[in-house]
Amino acid sequence: MVSWEELENFCKSCTRCGLSTTRTNVVIGDGNRNADIMFVGEGPGRNEDLQGVPFVGAAGHLLDKMLLSISLTRNDVYIANIVKCRPPQNRDPLPEEQKACIPLLRCQYWLIRPKILVCLGRIAAQALIAPDFRITRQRGIWYDKNGCNVIATYHPSALLRDPSKQIDAWKDLQLIRKKIVELRINDYE
Repeated sequence: MVSWEELENFCKSCTRCGLSTTRTNVVIGDGNRNADIMFVGEGPGRNEDLQGVPFVGAAGHLLDKMLLSISLTRNDVYIANIVKCRPPQNRDPLPEEQKACIPLLRCQYWLIRPKILVCLGRIAAQALIAPDFRITRQRGIWYDKNGCNVIATYHPSALLRDPSKQIDAWKDLQLIRKKIVELRINDYE
């Protein structure tokens, strides 16, 4: 796939895994397709499946606040997920579902070519940083992946379930802000 149109057409007709049989909408991504910063979660929830847009429920509202805390909006970033279709009952995407979808995420990555990639939660970090990634121990650490600066932080839904993790997430956001300044992204000050 070489264009957004080809990617979207493929995603809308995709039957590479069983999630395609239970979806309402494919949730490809949202935001600025020329962004220097890309956020990746694990998969769509019920609201996202209904609307076809990632992070529109309670976790999405928190993500918007997190972005604002470092002077960003959805217009400044691109947001995607490891899988493009909702896992039933919002369970973790199975390894075979992730394997079926990861080429689509890679295509998004190569179309955008971000300078910073933020993994939201364990599933995204294990898929994009290391299979044995431990979110409680390794979040907030920068990794270089093919010239891209990659970091993981808690998924917004984890922060809603356990507010005590918000302090660590705030520290991670400050690291992201510092990297944005360091890389001179969007003339950020």
